[in-house]
Amino acid sequence: MDSNNQNGKKTEILLPLRRLVWALVATGVLAAGGTSAALQMAASSKTDGAPATPVAGLAAPVPAAGLPDFAQIATTQGVAVVNISVSGSVKTAGRAAGPQLDPHDPMFQFFRRFQIPGMSEGRETPVRGQGSGFIVSSDGVILTNAHVLRGAQEVTVKLSDKREFQAEVLGSDAKTDVAVLKIEAKNLPVVTLGSSSTTRVGEWVLAIGSPFGFENSVSAGVISAKGRALPDESYVPFIQTDVAVNPGNSGGPLFNSRGEVVGINSQIFSQTGGYQGLSFAIPIELANKVRLQIEKTGQAQHARLGLSIQDLNQAFADSFKLDKPEGALVASVEEGGPAAKAGLRPGDVILKFNGQAIVASSDLPALVGQSQAGDTVKLDVWRQGRSETFSAKLGDAAAMNPRVASEDGAAAVAPQGRLGLALRPLQPQEMQQSGIRAGLLVEQASGPAAKAGLRPGDVLLAVNGSALSSVQELRAAVAGTEKSLALLVQRGADRIFVPLSLS
Repeated sequence: MDSNNQNGKKTEILLPLRRLVWALVATGVLAAGGTSAALQMAASSKTDGAPATPVAGLAAPVPAAGLPDFAQIATTQGVAVVNISVSGSVKTAGRAAGPQLDPHDPMFQFFRRFQIPGMSEGRETPVRGQGSGFIVSSDGVILTNAHVLRGAQEVTVKLSDKREFQAEVLGSDAKTDVAVLKIEAKNLPVVTLGSSSTTRVGEWVLAIGSPFGFENSVSAGVISAKGRALPDESYVPFIQTDVAVNPGNSGGPLFNSRGEVVGINSQIFSQTGGYQGLSFAIPIELANKVRLQIEKTGQAQHARLGLSIQDLNQAFADSFKLDKPEGALVASVEEGGPAAKAGLRPGDVILKFNGQAIVASSDLPALVGQSQAGDTVKLDVWRQGRSETFSAKLGDAAAMNPRVASEDGAAAVAPQGRLGLALRPLQPQEMQQSGIRAGLLVEQASGPAAKAGLRPGDVLLAVNGSALSSVQELRAAVAGTEKSLALLVQRGADRIFVPLSLS
């Protein structure tokens, strides 16, 4: 998030910081104009003005589609878009000696995160920032981003007619980056709420906000992708657009071509801190759901399933005999958690959540996070080459945050010889100390195993979802596999599935 609350929450890619299980595929589409069909037509042999005859096999001409009436949307809906100014203070880091870094500098959080020598914690730094929002209730209820209000002690809302009000923060939810404000005013203009679920990739959208403080600025583009998961953002299936969004746009509305709000502009993906063609909005259904919870209880509630997951690739799909690499691979299950009580175990692949397909693993946390604690959900699971169905009663995310498996230090293992491993069963004392009931300890790793990242001290727990207690069981699994194995390995406190190629 932007440390200066200048909105347009930034995702800075300064260095390859770490390898993520969920990768952001940044695919932008630049809108070039209206839709048209360029069709080759045969010239008519007539000279009397008769229409030309289409070439055989080609479709009839399609008239160019007109652009949305952006001016009308800006006029009718822009009056409900507000500018938000915040002031306050946050604890920041600063150098003990030498030149000070500006807390508003995009590099500041990077240096702070990695604790560059000479930087200290605990200084109170004044914060002033601007953002956007939009009125959803005529009595003064306003939606915006949670990160816009970070560190705010005073919030001022400026309407399109230049009136200003001190706002009360009804609540803020960092997990979805949604916040709700209230101003004391009546008969205010409100936006029209739409549905992000009916939008399509390639559809025109319009943003209104206050980039760099320039109030009620309008920018347009198209939807580039839907259901996009960002690193460390597991609760929101973002709408990706190529609309120009900059610091100050955060919290502002994203409209469809009918003038309905379909999202809240929240983040940009940038290497410079400014717009580079990748903008992300929170679906309005999710934002409105959080808003209603905050208005009722002052906070938002999220559910948890109690497991860690990772993405599937083709090697995993081959190992688990799946037709394609889709779903969420269960790497570990929280003992006594909702997933464990439902009967899930490592090696399961969750294909559907309440009937909704899980294409990428990041789809699952977004669906779980949008559910309510106490809900009973149906899970379609692939286990040992066949499909099974489980019912799970979701827990409360506030009680314990679910973990997501990391690929850092991923490892794989197989019998010495074909895969270059020296293994032995765990001794009773080792089991007692580690809490592992059964497994094979890696004593040496070379060849394919070393290439996969395995190293001495790792413990192989399962292969293709089946628990291992002897080297013979592993040899049998390798003998019956031609392409790859999916191996569950424990290294320290972490567990993760990794593919090991046998080719």
